[in-house]
This record gives sequence, C-alpha cells and structure tokens, in this order.
Amino acid sequence: MLETMKKNYIFAVVRGKDAEDGYQISKGAIQGGIKNIEVAYTTPGATQVIERLVEEFKEDTSVVVGAGTVMDGEMATQAMEAGAKFLVSPHYSQEVMDVAKARDTYYLPGCGTVTEIVNAVNQGAPIVKLFPGGLLGPSFIKDVHGPLPDVELMPSGGVSLENIREWRDKGAVAVGVGSALSKTVPEKGYAGVAEEAQKFVKALEG
Repeated sequence: MLETMKKNYIFAVVRGKDAEDGYQISKGAIQGGIKNIEVAYTTPGATQVIERLVEEFKEDTSVVVGAGTVMDGEMATQAMEAGAKFLVSPHYSQEVMDVAKARDTYYLPGCGTVTEIVNAVNQGAPIVKLFPGGLLGPSFIKDVHGPLPDVELMPSGGVSLENIREWRDKGAVAVGVGSALSKTVPEKGYAGVAEEAQKFVKALEG
C-alpha cells in the first residue's frame, strides 16, 4: 500500500462544502489520474465520503483512500472504521499515532521543523508531511536530506503546476494538492476537477 501511494505520487487533499461535494471532487480527481485521495475532516460528513469511496473503488488497487485533518484519536478511529488506509494531520499527534499503530494504519503527521520530523520518524511515521509547504519551500527538503537522507517527505500546501517537478527533483517522495483541483468547479462543474488533475499528472511527467 505504501509503495502504491508513492507510485501514485500526488495526493488530492479534498475539502468539500458538504459530503456530496467532497465525494464529487474526489471522484473527479481519480478520473483525472490522481489516485491518492485524502478526504479532509473539515468536510462535513467526511466519514461517509471515505466509506462511499472505499466501497466504490474497492476493486481498483491503484486507488488509496485516506483521511486528512485528523485531529485526535476519535476522529482517527472513525476514519479507519470507514476504511481509510492512511491518516494525515497538520501537526504531530501522539494520540493519533498510537491509534493508527494499533490498527496497522499509516499516519502521515504534519511537521515544520527538523526536530518534529525526527520525532515523527522515530515514532513510526513512514512519510512526514511538510506543512506549510508553501512557507518551507522545495529547498527545505534538500537541506533536510543533507543530515537525514532517508527521511521520506511530502509537502502539502504551496504545490503548483509550475513547481511540482521542482518538489520532486528536490527529493519529495509525494506531494499534496488541494484547492487548485477544485478551483474551476463554479464554472465547469466537477469535470473541471478531472481537467485540473490531468494537468498536474502531465506537469509531473513533463
């Protein structure tokens, strides 16, 4: 599962206005070629969205559905019971880490300093989310990899069509893309999500 997530490379960070919006954005991202779906718990009904996606794409092993903005153990448990294969948060939570370990689920905590990164890795995080990515910048990964060459880092925030390859070239093992995927929904509907997702996939391929 972890290798599939890294092969997919791009995580769609989905923040819907409601459960249906979250579902449709997620589906559009998958149709556009982004197969890691991180349903943020800022989405009303996020648990139901995860459950629906897991059921719909259970036969497609390339699609990995997880939960984002997981703030505590209760939220983590709800997400995992709905079928989430990974948990992401904007910070490091020992409570979420403990719950994830107990259920053999990947936890990708948000970190912004080397101290936080080392702590997260020592606690078992397979990939560390760099947040806020836009503030830290691609060179942060290169700098961290000087003393810590084996740490797997994934920026979230600040990833664009223009810099996605730079993030990869600086050593990012994956990237998170959020509102950029749904920006054309008001004009184009959810077909616009698939279009934007395709652009990111093509930008990565070069």
